[in-house]
Order: sequence, then C-alpha cells, then structure tokens
Amino acid sequence: MARPGARLGTRPGTPPDAPSAALRRAAARLLAVARRPYLPHTDAARVIRRWPDLSAACLATVFFWLSLTPSLVPRPWFLQGVIGGITAAIGYAIGAPLGRLARLALTPVCRRLLRRVPGEGARAHAWQAYYVLALGLTVLALSESARMQRRLRALQDLPETLTWHSMMITLMALALCALLLLVARAVRLGTRKLIRALCRFVPRPVAVVAGLLISATAVVVGTRDVVFDRGVVDVVAQFAESTDRGTKDGMVQSGSPQVSGSPHSLITWRELGYEGRNFTASTPTARHISQVTHRPAKDPVRVYVGRRAFEGPGTGEPENYAAGAELAVAELERTGAFDREVLAVAGTTGMGWVNSTDAEPLEYLHGGDTAIVAMQYSYLPSWVSFAVDKEQAGRANRALFEAVRARWLEEPANSRPRLVVFGESLGAYGIEAAFDGPDDLLSKTDGAVLAGSPQFSPVRGEITAHRDAGSPVWRPQYERGRHFRFAQWPAKDLSRPPAPWRAPRVVYLQNASDPIVWWSWDLAIERPRWLREPLGPDITKEVGWFPFVTFWQTTVDLAVSYEVDAPHGHRYGTGSVEAWIAVAPPAQGWKAADYHRLKHYMDEREAPY
Repeated sequence: MARPGARLGTRPGTPPDAPSAALRRAAARLLAVARRPYLPHTDAARVIRRWPDLSAACLATVFFWLSLTPSLVPRPWFLQGVIGGITAAIGYAIGAPLGRLARLALTPVCRRLLRRVPGEGARAHAWQAYYVLALGLTVLALSESARMQRRLRALQDLPETLTWHSMMITLMALALCALLLLVARAVRLGTRKLIRALCRFVPRPVAVVAGLLISATAVVVGTRDVVFDRGVVDVVAQFAESTDRGTKDGMVQSGSPQVSGSPHSLITWRELGYEGRNFTASTPTARHISQVTHRPAKDPVRVYVGRRAFEGPGTGEPENYAAGAELAVAELERTGAFDREVLAVAGTTGMGWVNSTDAEPLEYLHGGDTAIVAMQYSYLPSWVSFAVDKEQAGRANRALFEAVRARWLEEPANSRPRLVVFGESLGAYGIEAAFDGPDDLLSKTDGAVLAGSPQFSPVRGEITAHRDAGSPVWRPQYERGRHFRFAQWPAKDLSRPPAPWRAPRVVYLQNASDPIVWWSWDLAIERPRWLREPLGPDITKEVGWFPFVTFWQTTVDLAVSYEVDAPHGHRYGTGSVEAWIAVAPPAQGWKAADYHRLKHYMDEREAPY
C-alpha cells in the first residue's frame, strides 16, 4: 500500500518533486543557451573546432537563399541541396574576411562614440536575432522556391507537380557547407603550422609568403592533378574505354558495302568503337527510306572511323588524326561517296557520338543518295572531354574536313556532291573549330546545321558578338540573316528576318534555356547577356544574376539539361528536319505533304530501328 501523500507511478525512495526538478534543469539549460547561443573563443589557436563567425554565417545564409532562385532549367531537390551547400560555403568564405575588416574598422568608432566596445551581451543578442530571422526567412524562401520551380516547369511544358523536400534541401546544404568549411579550416591549420616551421629557418615575412604559396600550390595541384586528373578522369577513362569495346543491345554488324564496319569495309567492326557501331548499325535501308518518303531510294553511305583504327604511339597528336582522316577518305572512295548527291562531314562528341536524329532527315530528304563521314577523337564522355581535351575535337575535325574537302575538290566542279557539315553540342564546336570564321565556313561548304553549340564555339561566338543591333543574344541576327539563322522553333524562327536568305545557308538550333550554350567561367563575376531584356521565351522572369551563385546554378543545370522536353534545355528533338529542308533541300518533287509526313515520322519514332 502506497504511503500517504506519495504519487502513483513513482518508485519507492524517489523524491516526489523529481520530474519537476528535471524540467527545471532542462529549462535552465535552454535559458542558458538562449542567453549565450554560441561558444566563445576561449582558445585563439583553435582553428577547426572554432564556433562559426556571425558575419560569415549571415552571408552564407543569404547565399543559400539566393541559390533557391530559378535558373535556366528546372532542377530536382537533391541538386538544389548541392547548389545550396556550395554557394553557402562561398558566402561564408567571403563573409569571414569582410566581417573581420568590419570589426577592425568599427571598433575605433565605437570606442570614440559609445566610449566602449559592444561586449558578450550584444554578441548574444545578435546571434539570437540571427537564429530567429534565419529560420523564418529560410522557411519563406524554400516555399517561394517551390513555387518558382513549378512556374518554370510549366513554362517549359513540364507537369507542374514537383517533389521538393525542403527539410532535406536544408540539411544537405548545411552538411555540405560544414564539410567544405572543415576542409578549408584544415588547410588553414596546415598552412599555419607550415609557416611556424619555416620561421625556424627564415624571417617571418618570408615564411608567411612561402607558406601561403606552398599551401596554395598544394591545394591547386592536389585538386586538379591528383583528385581530378589522376582520380576522376582516370577512373572515367578506364570505364569509358571498357564501354567503347562493347556494343549496344540490338545493334548488329551491317552487311551493306556502303557502311563502315561491314565485311567489305576497310575498318573492322571492332575498330568502330561503341558509338561507331551504334551509328553504322542504325543506317536506314533503301527499302525503309522508300516506306517513309513514298519515293525510290538507295542505301545511304555511312563512313565512321573509330579511334582504334588509327591510334598508336603518341595518340592524340595531329598526325594521328591525319592518319584517321586519310583512312576516312579511302573508305569514302571505296563506297562511292563522291558520286552521291550530298556529302556530309559530321562532328562527334566525346566518345564519338553522332545524333542519328540529325543525320537521318538528310538521308530521307535525298532518298539515301547521301554519304556521311565522322571520326572519333576520344574515349571520354563529353563532360570530361570538355574539361580536359576539348581542343582535340577541333584538331580532329579540322583534319577530317580538310582531307575530305581536298579529295572532293578533285571531282569535276559540275558533278561534285553538295558538301555540308553538321554536329551537336561538342560535335558542333568541333565542326566550328575546323574553320577560321564565318566567311571561311561559307566559302568551304554548301551549308551547315549546328545544334547546341557551346559558349566557346568560335564561329557562333563571332556571329553573336557582331550581331545586328537590337537582336537578342539568344536569337541573334547576323547581316540580316543573309546566310546564318538561329532557331528554337525552326518552323517559325527560320522565316525571320524576312530578308532574302541566300546560299550557302547555315542553321543554328539554339534554345534560350540551354545551359551548355551559355555556361562560362565569366558567370561567376559578370552578368551574362542572355539575362538582359528581353529574356528568352522559355526563361522565367524570376531568374536573376548573383555573383558566384548563378555560376553554380548553371553548372548544375548542365547535369539536368536533358531532363526537359525539346525544344528546351539541351534537347533539340527533330528540329533538324526543318533545318535540313532549309539548308539542303531535295532537288525536286517534294511537296508540303511530303515534308509533313517526314516530320511526323521523326516525331513519332521512339528509337532507331
């Protein structure tokens, strides 16, 4: 029987007020934290386990908020967490020295005007205000970011439904920012110890300069050469080279003598590489072309030179590309390519990809009386190739085009095939790099179709820089569209401007929302021209430019530029149909219904046959 006055549920011997005492202790702890919501710097030598700087934390939070604004294409929540963490770390890195400078400047002012320097109480109130404002405004910013992402999705013809885990975005950003901060502090601690060690041998000013230089060099070399080149690139290269030996399911060796890799070819099936086998094995037959066009056709020529067909000691040097180009010309001669109606040189990306959606409309329009030649220059995926060897794309394509054109010039002028070029993404850059400018491109070809040319592409860069006054950078007009025209919706864009469009014609398929077209290092410190009014038709008005933040937003956009539908992001769909109709139309007999049937077929086709 319980003792009189004892409460039910308590153990014998437990004081009756134990729960209330525990609550009082917890409340006391919370009150203590509220009164001093930070850990004071008790040890000036502590670097890694030091409490964050308030000024830096404020700027990091602002950078996180800015990262939530929309960019070129909609992004998933987990990539938003990555952007938020990186940009918050950048904000912290900028805010820390600015806060220190502000304190150094304001301390004498406070002593002169207030006759004292704000103490621990003022610091505690500042942290309290930061916690309250940061929490409330972060909730508001995350809610607004979800709304802006839904609006951008609708603008780019995507369902407005959106998975946006606000809590996970915040936690991911906080964890990544903290990790980057710890790494930076570890580097700082190591540099400090290095300077102390050098002070034993040289004067302190010399030791400081030498220590900073050694530390900076170690970070740059370690990040670039060890982590990226010998780490990421080596792993990706090994995987890519292994992939290059494989063959996509459903792709089988062609028996047509007009196709490389066949039993009749100078280039073996194994030497084509993964993308070369995909490209040649998907060559349309004369019968299939006739079924689509309702016209007589012949088997088209597709020549492809894989890197394994010409590589050797010193792989990647210009003379190796010359050997590959010579082999391509010999293969063109074997297939009778110089007797065809159209001869096209295609630029390849990274591992050697050629978009069949860009190649096939040309073959259908001319009833298979075409020849397309391409050469692989790398085993690396496009994103790695862009980072480490994009110049190789220009060298390889210049060697190929010059060799093909030299042989083409040997044909009688009145019986030569039309010589055209095309490429997409890094392949478009490779084609452009084969020429010395817009006039050189026009003088050496009978037309070109280039899709999603990167920002560093030389010909497009010159055209954009010298565009007609008043035309926006995302739809530039050059010399009133006399030879060059840009299109996102080719059916209507290619008719503008209404001035005469003379041959040779060059079509650039360029989406205003394509991050691959607009990405550059300058985004970190300079407002881009594509954000000036008027904005592109699929860019939300809520997009803005913020130093460093926009750079990382656009960098992450590269990874999701294929996740939207054409013509948005880096997706160009079947815009090449209208482009080829304009650049290299069939000789005669085609009517509007025939063009519509081809367009419908390309739109409805789900995969190469």
